[in-house]
Formats: sequence, C-alpha cells, structure tokens
Amino acid sequence: MHKVIFDTDPGVDDAMALLFLHRHPAIDLVGITTVFGNASVETTTRNALFLKRSWDIAAPVAKGIGETLDSERPHVGWPTSVHGDDGLGNIDVPSEIDLPLDPRPAHRFIIDTVRANPGEVTLVAVGRMTNLARALRDDPAIAALVKSVVIMGGAFDVPGNITPAAEANIHGDPEAADLVMTAPWPVTVIGLDVTMRTVMTRSMLSDIAERGGAPARLLCDISQFYVDFYEQHVEDGMVVHDSCACAYVVAPDLFRTRSGAIRVICGGIADGQTIQKPDGRLFPPNAWDGLPSQRACIGIDAGAVLSLIGETLANGR
Repeated sequence: MHKVIFDTDPGVDDAMALLFLHRHPAIDLVGITTVFGNASVETTTRNALFLKRSWDIAAPVAKGIGETLDSERPHVGWPTSVHGDDGLGNIDVPSEIDLPLDPRPAHRFIIDTVRANPGEVTLVAVGRMTNLARALRDDPAIAALVKSVVIMGGAFDVPGNITPAAEANIHGDPEAADLVMTAPWPVTVIGLDVTMRTVMTRSMLSDIAERGGAPARLLCDISQFYVDFYEQHVEDGMVVHDSCACAYVVAPDLFRTRSGAIRVICGGIADGQTIQKPDGRLFPPNAWDGLPSQRACIGIDAGAVLSLIGETLANGR
C-alpha cells in the first residue's frame, strides 16, 4: 500500500488523477494539498472540496498559498481555454462547498504528515512545485523522511507546451521546481516526453463512464471541455498528463527512466526549462555537479498505462 499526498491544482486531468488515486486498491490517499496553476488557489481548493464531496473521499484537503516561491514573479493568466472558467470544464461547480479545510497551510500539512509517517509517504505533485518547495524551506530535514516524489511536469527531449522550452507546471514556478529537483530526496519526473503519448479517446472515456458509476459519469462530464481543447493537438481524445504520474506510483515497470541531476532554468527565454545531466556523461565543472541523481521518464508503454488508468477508473475499489 502506497501512502500518497496528492498536490494538485484541479484542473480536468487533475480530477481524473484524483479519482484514480481514490479508486486504486494499492493507494492510501492520506491528503490532498492544493496549489494555484490551472486556476487561482481559491478555485482549485473549491474544486478539490467539490470532488472530495462528490466522490466521498476521506482524505483531508489543505489549501496552499497563492503565490510563487519568488513573490516578485509576474502573474500569468489562468488557462481557461484548457480547463474552463471554473477549472473543471465549465460544469457549473457551486461557488462554495460546505466542507471544512484542514486548518494547516498545505506545506505545513505536508511536513506534519511526512514526520508522522517517516519513510512511508509518496508526494505526487501534478501542478506547480510551490507547496513542496515551501515545505523544504521550512523543514529541509523532511527530504530524508519522504519515501519518494513523483512529479508531472517538465520536458527533456521534446518541446514544452507553454513555451518552446518549458512545460506549464514548471514554468509556473521554476524557482520552486529547481529547489525540489535538487533536494536530497528521490524524484521521478513524468514529463511531456511520455505524457503526450497517452491519449484517452472519446470512446474509452465513454466506456469508463458507462462502467464506473456516478463518479465516472461526473468525470466524463468534466472532461468534455478538455477533449474539445485537445482536438487541435491530438486526434479524438485527451492527453492524461496527471494520471500518468499516478500510474507510475503503482506500475513503474511500465515506464523507462534516465538517471542524472536535474536543473530548472530560472529567467530568460528558456525560463522553466528542465535539463538533465545524464549519469556517466563527463563535462567540465558546472551547475549540475554534486547534486542528487534523479529520474526523468523517457519511455512509456502507453497502451498498458491507458489500460491501467481506464480499468481503475471504471472498476474502483
């Protein structure tokens, strides 16, 4: 059983990933922490509470802080063309959800939960890395207590999706991402190199909705706006970025990784670019020296991953 804190900015593909974590029998979802990105942190937190209530999820929700690690960074507009004005595909989410939040800010919730479960907690982060970076800044020693960190973000050998150099989650707070990538905990980065190969078709989504009960039907409704957006990028379907990171937790054998130190460019035209120095390659002294070797995913069995995601969403616990 994997104890997971899901750090998320719901978000359509975040919603699918959350239902996957809730329904997979090998996942013990111990917390949901919210971050801004697909919408403001107020909206993503409201959405997390809405999904918690709709799907009867026991895990507490803790709200993050709504600004980047470097508070001087200019604000980037919310991607309403991708996730809708409400962040969940314009399904008219209620403006307020009558559920309590955990009283702690997200980064404090992460620290406390990790310290209460040393060596057991996997952090699955599918938005900006802000909460994880704040937890590290407040309590650097937690890095030695975390079981693993799995990130959806980055682009190593392929172009970005927010600029030619950068993927959106990393570009949204590159200083936070660089701190997370270079910390002494085991990180696996599931980026565009593999996620863009995992396209869930409309027919597959309909099959999940037919077999998976009311939660899956809600997910299907949420996803329609996102599928329409992705028609300009892929044929007949949606890219399930965030669910790939969740699938890695339970089935890492379906992925191929490359090891080496990872840095994130902060500033300039390549702001947010993720660059790995592969282990075994020799270079003159540089900014990757002496840093932990992390894993970047460069290969995926896309069919098997989509099957795992689909069966988990449809069948549940």
